[in-house]
Amino acid sequence: MSIRHWPEAERPREKLLKRGAQALGDAELLALFLGSGVAGKDAVACARGLIARHGSLGALASQGTEALLREQGLGPARVALLLAAHELGARCLSAQLQRGPAISDERSAGLLFRQRLQRAPHEVFACMFLDSRHRMLAFEELFRGTIDGSEVHPREVVRRCLAHNAAAVIFGHNHPSGVAEPSAADRQITRRLQDALALIDVRVLDHFIVGEGEPYSFAARGMI
Repeated sequence: MSIRHWPEAERPREKLLKRGAQALGDAELLALFLGSGVAGKDAVACARGLIARHGSLGALASQGTEALLREQGLGPARVALLLAAHELGARCLSAQLQRGPAISDERSAGLLFRQRLQRAPHEVFACMFLDSRHRMLAFEELFRGTIDGSEVHPREVVRRCLAHNAAAVIFGHNHPSGVAEPSAADRQITRRLQDALALIDVRVLDHFIVGEGEPYSFAARGMI
């Protein structure tokens, strides 16, 4: 049955307008972007199928353009809407962190790294620059390629810290394989960066590895 034949209180758009976006489940939110379903399926059923195939709404959102275009019921217009919504969320979070209170928990920082890096097809090393009260000054992607000792240059990180007058930093990089576990090279470059930044009194608060699921936090595991 088409959504327009549902009771008005159960239709995703009407429910959102009356009760707020938080009242909608993941499939209902996604259905608003889909707009309509395919033969034999309404938009909510299509959305449930998409989420089930990828395991979660976050995993679906992390797919690249080509992967999304291969999904039944997702054409260029819908894929563009989904990618735009994902980027809008990342930019809103970045703006809130930049203007807002100190970053006091790992989840908010880890979420920003995940939104920025999870879809990248190659490794990206990024840095969040913070002031003395741990408010974000800037977020920059510094290096691309294989994140090891030969690709991440402490001297460049020091230069960017001085340019932003940063008092602390949080690092993050992605593993395109989806496995968010630190390699020996990850641990080594983290120590090298800590040593280099200690010379200019800049603290390394955390280093996140982004893969599938929640980002891996060095600080949460006592590695920083």
